[in-house]
Amino acid sequence: MSAHPSPALDAVVVGSGPNGLAAAVTLARAGLRIQVLESQDTIGGGARTLDLGLADGIVHDLCSAVHPLALASPFFEAFDLGARGVDLIAPEASYAQPLDDEPAAIAWHDADRTAEGLGADGPTWRATLGTLARHQDLVAELALGDKRSIPRALLTTPHTLAIAPLFGALVGLQGSPAWDLPLRTERARALLGGVAAHAIGRIPSLGLAATSALLGTIAHGAGWPIPVGGSQSIIDALTADLRAHGGEIVTGHRVRTWRDVPPARAVLLDTTAGAAADILANRLPRSLESALRGFGHGDAAAKVDFVLSGPVPWRDAEVGRAGTQHLGGTRAQMAAAEAEVAAGRLPDHPVTLVSDPSVADPSRRGGELRPLWSYAHVPAGDPSDPTELVTRQIERFAPEFRDVIVSSRGISAADMAHHNPALVGGDITMGGVTMASMIARPTPRWDPYRLGATSWYLCSAATPPGPGVHGMNGWHAARRVLRHEFGLRGTPDLSPGS
Repeated sequence: MSAHPSPALDAVVVGSGPNGLAAAVTLARAGLRIQVLESQDTIGGGARTLDLGLADGIVHDLCSAVHPLALASPFFEAFDLGARGVDLIAPEASYAQPLDDEPAAIAWHDADRTAEGLGADGPTWRATLGTLARHQDLVAELALGDKRSIPRALLTTPHTLAIAPLFGALVGLQGSPAWDLPLRTERARALLGGVAAHAIGRIPSLGLAATSALLGTIAHGAGWPIPVGGSQSIIDALTADLRAHGGEIVTGHRVRTWRDVPPARAVLLDTTAGAAADILANRLPRSLESALRGFGHGDAAAKVDFVLSGPVPWRDAEVGRAGTQHLGGTRAQMAAAEAEVAAGRLPDHPVTLVSDPSVADPSRRGGELRPLWSYAHVPAGDPSDPTELVTRQIERFAPEFRDVIVSSRGISAADMAHHNPALVGGDITMGGVTMASMIARPTPRWDPYRLGATSWYLCSAATPPGPGVHGMNGWHAARRVLRHEFGLRGTPDLSPGS
């Protein structure tokens, strides 16, 4: 885009979220001169951990807190977070689904233990999710690819002929009106359905069913780990590697148009599709600019951070052993609440996700105090403070919850973008999660990362494989930049010793 004859930088990355940093690290490892521009004063986008001033010594994860994809992502496997001092601890129970009139359903890290607690559905759970979990790497490769190339595992892994159809069948059933099959009990159906709450949208749907099948598989594979010290530890590891390889990060630098970006041979945008269109306004083919602006936002999350004087007093004590709780009741109740959100109405009992990170990481406690992370599904752009709404939903399953609240801070869906511009209207998935949008994301073009015939690329969750702290969007985009802009084929070694 620049006429500069010899730019001082090889590439600029706009945005320091996990995808932006994954792209920057990959490019820096290839020997390129990299600069990352971040509009906020702190680095990390949706994976930051900050002191919100709610209690001395207590820090909170701003967006993501639990990281099912951190140990399953091929990018993070190559980067090797563990060797870089990032301690990811998976609780003994990955997630729990409390119910109103019967004992909670618990997804233990151990698939057999989970199956034993599901009665008549135990054998089916073991045969589906238990089997998929034993081949987690294959499932992750199938799910986290660029949706444009054939995953290598399909050609090289003997188990593919059995695992890929099993995964597809589970998604197909759970995403259709036949979603009551093959599970027969309400507890098992709710347990699997609640995992879809990590995306936001109508259920049943194929997009949310794919989310449920992937995360449900990982729950019994690597588990759903919580980073010791908070999500920022993942960002700090990426940042340290980038700087060790000559990369530079500039904070407080807002990019509104292409003129705000220094001359470089390539630019990667870890932004929404709409922001990319704004930055390159009138410099893209009209059809592409229109398509980027037309890639709609999904429904929203509204967040509440609590400080508690002790653990959440769940009615069913087993619920507190999980790192994540899905609060929505039965699958029918969750479907009704999500339908209300999709219709633009605020449900009385919204689907709500909760996590007490100190269950896995006691260092997050300050004496008797501990943080509690939560968010509720609400209509896009909803301006209301969610604190009371979320408090009531937690009380539904922990009646004495108010007694342990020390302080709280609610952020409406409308205000979520204030601390992360990518969360427009509270859309934490950077675009609706449907099967079509996950493939044609943000457009159905063969290369969804490159912005027309320019040297500008999109590397955010608005591209395949979609949302999640896995770095794969940035990795896919960076490898295209290396090939198209610098003539470099192959993937740089990301291991700590290289």
